[in-house]
Amino acid sequence: MSDYQYPINDILFSLFSIAKVEKLNSYLEEPIEKDFIEALLHEAAKLAEQVIAPTNSVGDAQGAQLVENDVVESEALKKAFQIYSGSGWIGLSASPQYGGQGLPSYISTAVNEGIQSANLSFSLCPLLSQGAIEAIEKHASNEIKDYYLPNLLSGKWSGTMNLTEANSGSDLSSIQCKATPDGDYYRIKGQKIFITWGDHQMSENIIHLVLARTPNSLKGMKGISLFLVPKFLVSKDGTLTRNDLKPISIEHKLGIHASPTCVMSFGENQGTVGYLIGKENTGIRSMFTMMNNARQSVGLQGLSISERAYQKALAYAKERQQGVNSIGERANIIEHPDVLRMLMTMKSQIDAMRSFIHVAARENDLSQLAIGEEQTLSKARTALYTPIIKGWITEQAQEVTSLAIQIHGGAGYIEETGVAQFARDARILPIYEGTNGIQAIDLISRKLHFDKGEAMRKLLSDIEHEADNWAIRNSQNQIANFKKSLSQAKQSTRYCLEAMDHSAVLATGVAHSYMMLIGYMVGGWLQLRALNELTVDSNILPDEVRKSWVDSINFYCDHILIRTNTHFESICNGQPTLNQLSSSSFER
Repeated sequence: MSDYQYPINDILFSLFSIAKVEKLNSYLEEPIEKDFIEALLHEAAKLAEQVIAPTNSVGDAQGAQLVENDVVESEALKKAFQIYSGSGWIGLSASPQYGGQGLPSYISTAVNEGIQSANLSFSLCPLLSQGAIEAIEKHASNEIKDYYLPNLLSGKWSGTMNLTEANSGSDLSSIQCKATPDGDYYRIKGQKIFITWGDHQMSENIIHLVLARTPNSLKGMKGISLFLVPKFLVSKDGTLTRNDLKPISIEHKLGIHASPTCVMSFGENQGTVGYLIGKENTGIRSMFTMMNNARQSVGLQGLSISERAYQKALAYAKERQQGVNSIGERANIIEHPDVLRMLMTMKSQIDAMRSFIHVAARENDLSQLAIGEEQTLSKARTALYTPIIKGWITEQAQEVTSLAIQIHGGAGYIEETGVAQFARDARILPIYEGTNGIQAIDLISRKLHFDKGEAMRKLLSDIEHEADNWAIRNSQNQIANFKKSLSQAKQSTRYCLEAMDHSAVLATGVAHSYMMLIGYMVGGWLQLRALNELTVDSNILPDEVRKSWVDSINFYCDHILIRTNTHFESICNGQPTLNQLSSSSFER
């Protein structure tokens, strides 16, 4: 057993009282009752707490090893994966046509929080499979879908994403990996780096989705195609034959040690057999299905690792004695105001993160279920939320996991305590699936400038309308702080649009501040929505849990939400300073 507890009460409150997921039932053939979701999440809690969480420190210590041409992971993870996949958890939101359960994504989001909190390294393997499943289902031929999806959904096979090359990084337009037609398939040659779970023994086969260029392809991003490349080719009688691919090294990383990050070689001999997904030169569009899935999932990872770190810090603060309290008695450190400040800085941001993720998951479901103008709005809002969730939440995860070490004091800096692992694991989150700088630029250019701010203005207008109708009457200071941040969001949006019109390159210098401002503002909106729900119905939560939420909301509005002030000043007044910077600014 581990010390992790799946926060089911907070998750249910967030889903039903803040994200209001029950409103999706009107779009479903069969409404999903709250009792069903609660029962499902109780089972997910058992899986996370009893099966996966105990593998976390073991996997971190053992890591993965490259043995000849195969990666061997911790045996504890392999056993956990067999239990996880054998219970059908991979296909919660996938199509029943291929063996999935067809549930809305908000349910799999709630389940995946527990899996990721329990062991972030472990969770990355099924996460990539889920992304591969979605990309194949949306873009592959029926023949490929019928053959590959049932095995991916059962966990018999797993999936990966192969984008990055040594000289391309985030600039996918410079990809050099080649794909040459050869009858019904292609021969792939090239190398990919930073491939998470690029090889392992947890599943019988690994299905790689690989970006490559065909002969005479278009230049840049438009000339990239997507290929399905199995580790083992399967004959008609079920015999497995090794494809011409292999891991040639494993990266030695700061964190997520149990997750092998591989350099993959394709086609060193006769050429790796791969199958085209969609049409030639449409690979980026197909891969972005997987990448957008992954970006929201990385935001969820930020929440999940923060929750795990918070739980450990809270437990330590309750038992560690040091100093005296206000009446001169020996005190547990949770009695000290500065420790209370740090703990609530963690908790209040976690509550806001979770609410944002659940609201975004519901919006994503609505974008698939609704029709007409409602669907168009939901698609635009999902696109708007994605870079903020990935960027803002993973930045907060750095603060939360660092505070967990701080609360432990010197013991937190010792690996045996276990809390340092959370900070090490969390550090990758602002980097992979597009750095947070890229997320901010995506927000300010593709999402904001592309439609001249229409989607953002509609969001801010809807938020303002809701705030005007809140039943809260005794929280004027918190509402004032929120309305100030909302006003700053409106003004910053106008400023950023004008700056992008003036110079689309220079304006990206304020993109990070804009992303953070919007994130904090959205967090405040949803925290106060929660307070409004607690005010309207004081019996939603038990008294002690209700107090915990109210304290969290008040703290967020008074101590966290006001961070928008700094970002607002940076956006409106800091552009000239940024414009003056160049490489010569750093001469010594």
